[in-house]
Amino acid sequence: MKKTKIILTEVEWRLVIHSLNALKTKLHSKGQFTDTVDDALLKVMNARVKRVKVMG
Repeated sequence: MKKTKIILTEVEWRLVIHSLNALKTKLHSKGQFTDTVDDALLKVMNARVKRVKVMG
């Protein structure tokens, strides 16, 4: 599998976490498996933070 790097702002990072959590809740309420969402959520939560200067 090819690895992809995504650079997110703090606001975007929080939005991804909230969205994945909402998807997990939705799947759990339907009785479906949440393994894939759990894996993605852990990767996003444990990702390294890189500070980038923005000019402007």
